[in-house]
Amino acid sequence: MKVRDYAATMGGRVQIAIEAYAGAFESIPRTLAENSGFNPIDKLVELKNVHSKGKKNAGLNVYNGKIVDMLAEGVIEPLRSKRQSIQSASETAVMLIRVDDMMITQSRPGGMPPGMM
Repeated sequence: MKVRDYAATMGGRVQIAIEAYAGAFESIPRTLAENSGFNPIDKLVELKNVHSKGKKNAGLNVYNGKIVDMLAEGVIEPLRSKRQSIQSASETAVMLIRVDDMMITQSRPGGMPPGMM
């Protein structure tokens, strides 16, 4: 939610990119809900509502479909693992953007270096 709030302060393509990044984080609880047989939209709205009330440890209990305090339930993920996942995903996104930019540059007339055609 904070990433989406930050996106609103930006403009143009940067805002779109940041919103897409925020969407990637939302795909986790959405997929958990869907794979557990619950309505992903309802559960995502419910989870956002609980998070907006400051309950940052809230998550979806995939067995009963309720939003619960995951820390109290004993469901934790090491910070190191989470940090590495986010960093790897970010680096992959940057690499894809660079490749895409390079492909666009090379497809323009005169974009290819001499002797490369």
